[in-house]
Amino acid sequence: MNPSNVIVNGEKMTEPKDIILKESEEIKGLDVEGPWLEDDINLANIINDYYEKIGFQATHLGKAVKIWKKIEEIKKSGDDEITVFMGYTSNIVSSGLREIIAYLAKHKKMDVIVTTAGGVEEDFIKCLKPFIIGDWDLKGAYLREKGINRIGNILVPNDRYVEFEKYMMEFFKRLDEKQKEEHKIISAREFCYELGKFMDEKLEDDAKEKSILYWAYKNEIPIFCPAITDGSIGDMLYFYKVENKSNLKIDVAEDIVKLNNMAVYAKKTACIVLGGSLPKHSIINANLFREGTDYAIYITTAVPWDGSLSGAPPEEGVSWGKIQAKADYVEVWADATLVFPMIVYGVFK
Repeated sequence: MNPSNVIVNGEKMTEPKDIILKESEEIKGLDVEGPWLEDDINLANIINDYYEKIGFQATHLGKAVKIWKKIEEIKKSGDDEITVFMGYTSNIVSSGLREIIAYLAKHKKMDVIVTTAGGVEEDFIKCLKPFIIGDWDLKGAYLREKGINRIGNILVPNDRYVEFEKYMMEFFKRLDEKQKEEHKIISAREFCYELGKFMDEKLEDDAKEKSILYWAYKNEIPIFCPAITDGSIGDMLYFYKVENKSNLKIDVAEDIVKLNNMAVYAKKTACIVLGGSLPKHSIINANLFREGTDYAIYITTAVPWDGSLSGAPPEEGVSWGKIQAKADYVEVWADATLVFPMIVYGVFK
């Protein structure tokens, strides 16, 4: 039977060939293409010239490089032309991305840092002793018996925290005396600055060279940590206050004014966020007060299906006014340890 002679609902049936070989409109855009490895190319060529054309998340990585290069061009035109906010969760510092962020701080590639308590304390701890590569499948009970903590496939022997406690007791005593003398409660931002200053005084040059805290202190890049007690710092503060019957306090309210104002009075802003959680929201919410950021780069593995802030895509931020509708933004849905080194390399090397 010829399909063209079949009547369905009063209309002739379309020829199967016409269905399969339906005519299409021409579209303009980048041709999908990967690097031809027989050509004389290097990693920088691949990242800058090909990633955006590969497709899927590689395209988003390529876009992230392009957006960050735009941010850098604006930054080179004058320090006050754009304010760059960088946010990251503690696992980023647990990993080897810590050294990349320290490099960015050393070379003043960001103006504001927002992180978690772990993002502060683990940077300090790594100046004392390294973390060790382990395995995802190590038994928790065995590790607990041996006094070894696990972060994914990264191991942190507990003696790191024992050593950290020695430094923090001295540091808290210094803050306690400062509070009594000046009759002023220190903010979490000032806490991070003073900790960087303390590191500069107490640690050898080679120990602090790759520290985020150290370079933020040296270059006067403020570090905001709204949940400063949510980690080992909070544990140590508990020990100090109980053992010394101390009235030492940290003011988190003061920082909300400072952080928001850094967005409000900026000519332009850019938000580069690794992970989600508190750092992400603190940064984009500050930008709400200026009707949204101009540039945004998100790197995350969080999904949007559960309605969490960590998984909220840039378009959701636009709906709240935290990202401008005309902003240049991209979300790279990938493990930051895989893609962030390539993005930074593509932008700065």
